[in-house]
Amino acid sequence: MRTRLQRLFFFVDYLSLRQVMEIGAITPEIISEYVISISPNHEKSITAILTTLRVFLRFLYLHGYIEIDLSLSVPKQNKYSYPSVPSTWESDEVKRMLDAIDRGGPLGKRDYAILLLVAKLGIRAGDIKALKLSDLNWTSKTITITQEKTKVEVTYPILHDVGWALIDYLQHARPVCDAPFLFVRLNAPFEAFGENANLHNIITKYTRLAGITVPRGKRHGLHSLRHSLASTLLEQGASLAVISEILGHVDSKSTSVYLHTDMKGLMACALDPEEVLLGV
Repeated sequence: MRTRLQRLFFFVDYLSLRQVMEIGAITPEIISEYVISISPNHEKSITAILTTLRVFLRFLYLHGYIEIDLSLSVPKQNKYSYPSVPSTWESDEVKRMLDAIDRGGPLGKRDYAILLLVAKLGIRAGDIKALKLSDLNWTSKTITITQEKTKVEVTYPILHDVGWALIDYLQHARPVCDAPFLFVRLNAPFEAFGENANLHNIITKYTRLAGITVPRGKRHGLHSLRHSLASTLLEQGASLAVISEILGHVDSKSTSVYLHTDMKGLMACALDPEEVLLGV
């Protein structure tokens, strides 16, 4: 709602510049001219702004504030959407980042365990925040959760290094508290991470400490570690079905985008123009 209000302010400001002070004075012509005014924006931004405007005008019509459904005057973008190539890390970059963590204190122990869960198991940030102590099964060495995004139950193996990182955190870093969650804040009150916490600051901190330079425009959040895991598995010969199961994708189409990151595989599929011309 907050994001949509911010987008709607663009339209309200435009109406103010046009000295349109009443809702009833909005016309299809004004909407058309407004659309032209936002055309320099990025394609995705334009789509979001127009969607918000369409919903707002539809609301006005359904509640009797305007007599004509002006939402029909808002154009729709008929363009194909191609998923971007996922941002990934090189294996040595992931190792350098993990090695940059000072695991001598509680903060380092907690952050190291969190980053390992993403880098080695591909668990989403939201699911890591929601992890509970009861989700850990030390007898079977597994972690079983219901994914926040897909609502599907997934079981992950507690790998050797992941297990020891969790044990180190639980024994020497996690505060004694009544919170059921695995990861909690280290300052009182000891409670779970906030709903809007994306844990982005954790990976940013250790990226800088490791001296890793992130190219402009490249995403380097926790999600990029999931991308790196998928790309590594693909290079090692894992099938898309296996990678999809590991990452918790409901649709394998979501996983197929990682084919674009396997440069060696793509080069092997490339045709030799001379062979084609010679009919070899």
